[in-house]
Amino acid sequence: MNGGDSKDDEEEREQVMSEVHLGCPPGISGPHISRFTICLPSGVESSRFNGLFKEEESCTDQEIRFDEDGDLILPRRRQISRRCFTMKIQHNITSSIPSVGLQVWKAELILSDFVLHKMCTSMEFHGIVSLELGAGTGLAGMLLAHAAKTVFLTDHGDQILENCLKNVQLNSGVLNHQKVVYVRELDWTHPWPPKVSSDLATQERFSWSSSELEEVQKASLLLAADVIYSDDLTDALFGILERIMSQGSEKVLYLALEKRYNFSLDDLDVVANGYLNFRSYLKDDSGRM
Repeated sequence: MNGGDSKDDEEEREQVMSEVHLGCPPGISGPHISRFTICLPSGVESSRFNGLFKEEESCTDQEIRFDEDGDLILPRRRQISRRCFTMKIQHNITSSIPSVGLQVWKAELILSDFVLHKMCTSMEFHGIVSLELGAGTGLAGMLLAHAAKTVFLTDHGDQILENCLKNVQLNSGVLNHQKVVYVRELDWTHPWPPKVSSDLATQERFSWSSSELEEVQKASLLLAADVIYSDDLTDALFGILERIMSQGSEKVLYLALEKRYNFSLDDLDVVANGYLNFRSYLKDDSGRM
């Protein structure tokens, strides 16, 4: 057995857990359904969400106040608001490193909050075509589907893709049109665009059709959350981003990540090598890192 095989076996055995799942019932090894409540801020027109909410008077005091230490005092709802809806997300409590797409991670919540903010404060995401890379459970992309014309949720591996599709089905009641959300496989190490099989008998469930590839070329928005944890995957991510963003419509990428620190035996120090590798791909307008 070579060193690479040993590392792969270790990653398959090692179980990791997202901090998002700390409040979940202990001892559950299989899928668990969590409910995420999405609430509109006061002053946002619910018509932006195509009648998903019923209009009502605001039940919170929206005056901005600070405590004696200068910290913001968050307004609290005195009753359950009807300007909220719930998204059900099926996920694992723990997983191996290759299967982390079965969990909800903090960066996905941050990205979802950003998407909601943009949907509430502008029309930038309305009517667009979007592609999410490493979608995992699909939370951010499904939230975007309330405004976007078409959303492609992409990841790699049948188990992760099946779980993502299950979440689309669980939330069909709050999605405007289920047909605008596609779950498709995208292996970052393979060429872009993916191959299209003309033989329906051999076409896999999460494979792309020629019409879908034509549609995704029109994408103006790319999303990714918590996809920076392996240098090899980071290298593959930027490789496929270069290919995707050089074709079709002009695109913008919003990427959320957590800067993870680990003790390195090579450096004998606490380092964030994954983050440093990510930063090595970024340059400002002057070409500086």
